[in-house]
Amino acid sequence: METTRHFVATVYVVNDGATALHYHDKLEMWLPPGGHVDRDELPHRAAVREVTEELGLEPDLLTEAGDIESPTVESIPQPQQFLLEDINTCNGEVGHQHVDFVFYGAVQSREITPGPGEQPAEDWEWFTPTELRERADALEPDVVELGQDAIERVQQ
Repeated sequence: METTRHFVATVYVVNDGATALHYHDKLEMWLPPGGHVDRDELPHRAAVREVTEELGLEPDLLTEAGDIESPTVESIPQPQQFLLEDINTCNGEVGHQHVDFVFYGAVQSREITPGPGEQPAEDWEWFTPTELRERADALEPDVVELGQDAIERVQQ
């Protein structure tokens, strides 16, 4: 079986010591905002677009850009994590994976106003580090770890 890979961008958005997650019906798990990187799009721009579409909030990404200077190259903002995620497996073989650029970002409000066609605001919950730990049985381990790390790093 050939493995199909898609590039995606995810953002753990933080406001006042909590990160926003929603239950993804298709994948049957709690996830932060994110989605596919469009063909002509850079990962950090996809990250901002996805948060804006899904939450109606404009994130301020925590990123560092490299310092390479050249007439033919440009350093772009780097994600906090770069992950390979199995999305679909069949008979023990991986059929679909996401190459995920994971960013952390601060937002100025918890008022979620999704764009047209996005999950409604009531599907989103804000999780503190304590709530991430307390609900770890319902969350993927990476979501708990990255959510806690995002909250800590954004608050610094």
